[in-house]
Amino acid sequence: MTEVCVLGGGPAGSSAALAALRCGARVAIVERSRFPRHKVCGEFLSPGIEPALGQLGLWASFAALKPARIHRMAIHVGGAQKTAPLPEPAFGLSRHAFDHLLWTSAMAAGAVAASEGAANIVTTGRSSPSVRGGRLFGFKAHFRGPTDDAVELYFSRNTYVGVNCVEAYLTNVCGLAPEEELKAVNFEMDAFIRRDPALRARLAPLTRAWDWIFTGPLEFGQRFESQTNTYPAGDALSFVDPFTGSGLLCAVLTGTLAGECAAGNIPVPEYLRRCAASIRQPYRFSSILRWIATTRAAAPLLRAAPAGLIFRCTRPSSMLVH
Repeated sequence: MTEVCVLGGGPAGSSAALAALRCGARVAIVERSRFPRHKVCGEFLSPGIEPALGQLGLWASFAALKPARIHRMAIHVGGAQKTAPLPEPAFGLSRHAFDHLLWTSAMAAGAVAASEGAANIVTTGRSSPSVRGGRLFGFKAHFRGPTDDAVELYFSRNTYVGVNCVEAYLTNVCGLAPEEELKAVNFEMDAFIRRDPALRARLAPLTRAWDWIFTGPLEFGQRFESQTNTYPAGDALSFVDPFTGSGLLCAVLTGTLAGECAAGNIPVPEYLRRCAASIRQPYRFSSILRWIATTRAAAPLLRAAPAGLIFRCTRPSSMLVH
């Protein structure tokens, strides 16, 4: 029997464990954190999450958590706004609930928790720059109040904030900002996020449910060339700009593929080739969009760009997992 050791029990790691178990492997997961837990995350799950979780046998369990249904997208840049229906319904579910679902499902399916091990699937180790200046930090809090069925994206200066509902009629507010801008307000996030008039109006009826949490510094990047015989997945493979809303789907897809390949002894270069074919496009397109959002051309380009095209170009390929 093939033995698979996964480093990290988040969405990518637990998905890898479940996929490897379904292929007949013996699986251990090395994870130091305790579940359930809150993490800085947009908590938006693209429509593709339904077949991805279905392949792992988890769709019914996911639906039972009553995630918020998201039907629309709204983008705000430089005073301009674009709204459009999503091609298919998406979902909002907290990382507290999503991570716990995947972790407990992996444990119930036969994975064992380990304190150490020689991992052949790595899902941790997102790159973080150490030089001060220009670094990005993530922040998040849940709010109570009137809910909506849209995922809303607010771009202001070099800052991005996403707003969408999750389960239990809560609204997740999550974003990224340069450290200099956060320091300028002493990390007082209530004041910081209300500098944008559109975002201030959106949050006016809401009340923050708990203190802001932070993560960082963060750096976007992809690593499709491995110098080791391990399968990187999730953030260890690709950290795509969170405003695309494809991060959690990419984590489940790459984790599932890593588990299948590790259990089937598929060469790491072939695994990486298949990952690159699926998720390079969202990374490149998101990089272009983020740059455009910082220019004076952002507002007129937003008005002219088809919303459906923006959404499609930030999705990973549905053909990643076979």
